[in-house]
Amino acid sequence: MGVSTQNTLQELIDQSINEKMTTYLKASHDIHSHPEIGNEEVFASQLLSSLLEEAGFVVDRNIPEHKTAFLARKTSVISGPKIGYLAEYDALPGLGHACGHNIIGTASVAAAIALGEVIDETGGEVVVLGTPAEEGGPNGSAKGTFVRHGLVQDLDVCMMVHPLGQTSGSAPTLAVDPVDFEFFGRPAHAASNPEDGVNALDAVLQLFNGINALRQHVTEEVRIHGVILDGGQAPNIVPDYARARFYIRAATREACDELTAKVKRIAEGAALTTGASHEMTWIQNAVDNFKVTPRFDQIFKEKIEALGEAYFLDQKGLGSTDAGNVSQVIPTIHPYIKIGPDELVAHTEAFREAAISETGDQALIKGAKALALTGLDLLLEPKLLQDVKDDFKR
Repeated sequence: MGVSTQNTLQELIDQSINEKMTTYLKASHDIHSHPEIGNEEVFASQLLSSLLEEAGFVVDRNIPEHKTAFLARKTSVISGPKIGYLAEYDALPGLGHACGHNIIGTASVAAAIALGEVIDETGGEVVVLGTPAEEGGPNGSAKGTFVRHGLVQDLDVCMMVHPLGQTSGSAPTLAVDPVDFEFFGRPAHAASNPEDGVNALDAVLQLFNGINALRQHVTEEVRIHGVILDGGQAPNIVPDYARARFYIRAATREACDELTAKVKRIAEGAALTTGASHEMTWIQNAVDNFKVTPRFDQIFKEKIEALGEAYFLDQKGLGSTDAGNVSQVIPTIHPYIKIGPDELVAHTEAFREAAISETGDQALIKGAKALALTGLDLLLEPKLLQDVKDDFKR
């Protein structure tokens, strides 16, 4: 395809997003004002998937394990690559959209719709993965479910853009195992016959002590943090049940597996010490570390800089994201876009307000355009797509 034709398609994408800008900003603000936690995003899921249906996408809402998930496709009559966009739309308990998922979901949908409008010229397919519960929680991190059920493996690439204080590229994130440890003891009166009791809370405390001892012998990127969710009913009753929840994080999936095995042995020791029995339960999907594909990020960098964004190269890894699960199986980007001051921190009230600020709205539109134009290049330039795939394999 000639340069002039490619330029025309770029102009059509830009025009599409500009013409629908009011619709997209309204959708983002509406989602922001209706915050829904993971796997309860009924409003957001319906709103975003309906926008895609109106644009000619075929939407499948029967995704295993997640009633608020969806998979939307728009396919050309001409064969070609499959370009995926990740849509997140869950909120944080108590804080609402303090991670800007109203921007993430809407930007991916806007990019997909714009790219879908030229798909019959380029060939290929545009796919939007509506993935609930990125923030975790019970049955959280739906991207892990999408991977387990083979719903992403047929895509050539996948992408999204995340709001932050600076515009920058994808960064490594930590793998995380979200697990509950339950201990089962035997109740007794804590004053009259404590010798007959088995204290489940003591087992939880031994678990914490053991993990604290382990911290001296781990690498610097390891994070282990937990809370006690159940610890007994009254001081004069020996607790026969106690439960703690931990997020166990490490730099890679392999390292996280090893670390979780060590924590599991500490739990076994705590049970032996106190005479309690115990169970370890996964509360959601395990989350993998994000695998960066630099050549893929470079394409997005060129697009976002052309839209006037200053791009920082020294982004540090931030926590964990289930986009890491997708990045382990296909080339994926998870760049960041500025919605407020450089020092802006996610999961705060300031971040929540920035997600519907004028800067946040501009970021949504620029991010959508950069994502769509990145997809266009990959549809039109087979060698570029192959370069991305080769870099991913390396």
